[in-house]
Amino acid sequence: MLRKPLRGWRQAGAVVGVGLLLVPAAGAAASSTVYRVVDDNGNVTFSDSPRDGGEAIELAPLPGLPSQAPKAVDARPAAASPGAPFMPYDRFQIDSPGTGAEVGAATPVTLRIVPPLREDHRVQLRVNGEVSQTALHSDVFWLANLPAGRHQLEADLLDGQGRRQHRTPPVSIVVAD
Repeated sequence: MLRKPLRGWRQAGAVVGVGLLLVPAAGAAASSTVYRVVDDNGNVTFSDSPRDGGEAIELAPLPGLPSQAPKAVDARPAAASPGAPFMPYDRFQIDSPGTGAEVGAATPVTLRIVPPLREDHRVQLRVNGEVSQTALHSDVFWLANLPAGRHQLEADLLDGQGRRQHRTPPVSIVVAD
């Protein structure tokens, strides 16, 4: 009769043990200090640990736009076309600018992704069928230096291996002269 309580204690101990292992990992992931190390041959490497007398450096933040506050979600699920591939999102679409919008040569592009983008997924923006920017874990992109005229925007959903899993419907915009 003593076996069942011991088994419960072992399971509880395992859960606590795993939790204690994750605490230092969470702290390391939040760390933003980078160290510059120069070896005897003059080779420079960068690391997140101060090994071999590395010099702490401060990196400037990357430019970007903050994600917008989530909008109210329709109670109706998105209609799926017959034979459509598996889609882990209820909504994956370009939210702004809208079709036919007249924009400047530099403009933000926001996506509506519901539920929020998974950690292992990235989004890649396309302009006129060509990749515009590196895939990012973001729902906001910045287009700059677009020539005047009509352009077509699309966004690709990439999985953890960089494979395209879905593409938004195209959105046509006009860049003013």
